Amino acid sequence: MNTSTLSKTVLITGASSGIGEATARHLVRQGHRVVLGARRTERLQKLAEQLREEGGQVAFHALDVTRLDDMTDFVAFAETTFGPVDTIVNNAGVMPLSPLNALKVDEWDRMIDVNVRGVLHGIAAVLPGMESRGRGHVINVSSIGGHAVSPTAAVYCATKYAVRAISDGLRQETDKIRVTVVSPGVVESELADAISDTTARDAMKAFRRIALQPEAIARAIAYAIDQPDDVDVSELIVRPTSSPY
Repeated sequence: MNTSTLSKTVLITGASSGIGEATARHLVRQGHRVVLGARRTERLQKLAEQLREEGGQVAFHALDVTRLDDMTDFVAFAETTFGPVDTIVNNAGVMPLSPLNALKVDEWDRMIDVNVRGVLHGIAAVLPGMESRGRGHVINVSSIGGHAVSPTAAVYCATKYAVRAISDGLRQETDKIRVTVVSPGVVESELADAISDTTARDAMKAFRRIALQPEAIARAIAYAIDQPDDVDVSELIVRPTSSPY
């Protein structure tokens, strides 16, 4: 366990797999106090037990980011367990891609609910406390899809553009709270498993032939967290060296 960095209380949404899980492992091993949130609590429990066996300070709580009351309960649990929240990593996201003419409106709504409202709920739950303390760090996970639009990804990209807009608005509205947007390129994860449209699923298989491991994004998040309070790493794009995307 590396405790060379200043230990912070960090909340991670979507922590049951992929980037969220990798970030939890990395930050706990750095010595941070980490609270895991996701709907799949059996995965969170297993991850928490593994990290505690290594000597880490970690807790978990059931979380549906589309529900504001869930998010406020999540933050209250973290504060009761480890004290005031220093950082929240709004990582939870879904990516059921499809052409617009497939009219998968339910999937569009789900992406908006998780990818946009989930981030807003995370901000709403931590912002009053951070403002009252005069410090804090909001890290929002966007995507390269928040920088360029691809066929079958119009709604997904729209949600990730929204994450960048929300983040920059928050950054401009405060001179005390740090705000970071992390935009991953192609990363191995379960996101593509939710794609029900055949066209989009086949395109994603080709798109993901070159992919980063989620640990690469975890290291980028840790870099932003580890900066002193007067240094705001506002935006990071992390992509495979050999990928054009």
